[in-house]
Amino acid sequence: MLNWLKNIPWRLIGSITLGLAAFVGVMMLMGLVARKDAAQSCTALQIMVEGKETFIDQADITAIIENQYGKVVGRQLLDIPLQKIEASLKALPYVSNADIHVDINGVMKVSVQQRAILLRVINRVGQEFYVDTEGKKIPTTLKYVPHTIVANGYIRESFGKPLEAIESPVVEDLAAIVRHINTSELWSNQVVQLYVNEKGDIELVPRVGDQDLILGNAQDLDDKLRRLEIFYQRILPRVGTEAYSKVNVKYADQIICERYGDWFIDSLQMKMNK
Repeated sequence: MLNWLKNIPWRLIGSITLGLAAFVGVMMLMGLVARKDAAQSCTALQIMVEGKETFIDQADITAIIENQYGKVVGRQLLDIPLQKIEASLKALPYVSNADIHVDINGVMKVSVQQRAILLRVINRVGQEFYVDTEGKKIPTTLKYVPHTIVANGYIRESFGKPLEAIESPVVEDLAAIVRHINTSELWSNQVVQLYVNEKGDIELVPRVGDQDLILGNAQDLDDKLRRLEIFYQRILPRVGTEAYSKVNVKYADQIICERYGDWFIDSLQMKMNK
């Protein structure tokens, strides 16, 4: 009898018993926490809107939540559709991301990241839209006008619906040029506008000077801007700011300058008469 008792693995049985007791305890604790969370009410709504733009603010987010889902403060957390609210905020055209969670005190915390605007486009019929840093089209609004480069002229692309992607090579080139300009302190201070002429060439409109700076497209931007720097540093100081109306760096390894008015016409006539 005693030998049989000695052969029982009491240590293993004890370990299993302790493990089961711990598991049951954890499950009971989780059940208590779940019941507590289900009964807990939302004590406050805290909203943080991030990003340099101000298309939307805390009041806008509060209004959107309450108009679609009712007031949340005072309601039981179990009755608040957090995932649906988060999805609704992410679907807003001016929002790139949204996150919602509730802390242990019942505070519903909403974090919203606004889209970063890259470019404002005015197409050939006067329709306007923004392009963000992700290449998505964003509607304009009277509430807020971001400080950004404007592109206009012979642009055919139109605005269909919010968050649709860029379609035309011209607008893709415009966006690429602005991204490049934004990396340069010199050009971000000097360029105030982009213009697409009747030939489809992209021109830079400078802050200082009246010259049309013709890039053509977004290919070889480093080289094209380097040649424009040569124009400003070496040519312009010698001839003056009123000597040329156009500076064309569209073609590789060339800086083609056209003179203003009669000077250009006279020069052209002289060449024709020779």
